[in-house]
Amino acid sequence: MAIVRKRTRRVRRKGGKKNLYFNADTHAAIVRYQNEESVDKKSEIYVADILPAFNKLVENLIFIHGFAKINGSYEDLRNDCVSFLYETLHKFDPSRGTKAFSYFNVVAKNWLIIRSKQKMKSNRRHVCIDDLTCLSLADQTKIENHSVSPAQDYRIIIQESKENLSKMMVEIRKKLNSDNEIACMDAIITLFEKVDELDLLNKRAVFVYMRDLSNLNPKQLSIAMSSIRKHYRILAKNDDFDIFF
Repeated sequence: MAIVRKRTRRVRRKGGKKNLYFNADTHAAIVRYQNEESVDKKSEIYVADILPAFNKLVENLIFIHGFAKINGSYEDLRNDCVSFLYETLHKFDPSRGTKAFSYFNVVAKNWLIIRSKQKMKSNRRHVCIDDLTCLSLADQTKIENHSVSPAQDYRIIIQESKENLSKMMVEIRKKLNSDNEIACMDAIITLFEKVDELDLLNKRAVFVYMRDLSNLNPKQLSIAMSSIRKHYRILAKNDDFDIFF
């Protein structure tokens, strides 16, 4: 007699909704951040509700696509990418119907791709100088010339140019009227005095430094810089502030 076995069907329990790291609450937090006028409140929203999602988003992209292998330091790469996402928060337009995750996922991935291509290009341009035998005679000559200290008169000219530029910035500050312009100028002076201590100095990095030092938003910085440029153009024509010799 044949035995017929009954197949038992597993019934999956319905669990709660999966708590994604970048979910509808994150989307809502970004919208609140954009609509908030208080700088302190915006900072609270970003740190509590947006930054953790940005960190996890970038972390996943780095490890899934292997960006860390090309760029070396994972933490530096992640922090730089998250900083870029922070700078693009104001560009996200929820009225278009796009989800915040989709938008910032594309932005972060494109940034990582561009950064990786730049790193690969830089690596191809640099060679190790520990073993000079692997270098051509022309490369050895360039390295030798580069290691020579600048001439004394050249160092004097550079120092005088810095002093004149510093004097010009102080003079520009005296001519400014609004608090935003003065705050912007103070940030410029601080950056100029500490330029040798900065690890990264490009246009985007300078903008971030300026924003942090002055506590001004991008629009306020742009308006203040326009006024400062006018005073600079006038003083640059003055022989007392000849920074170009």
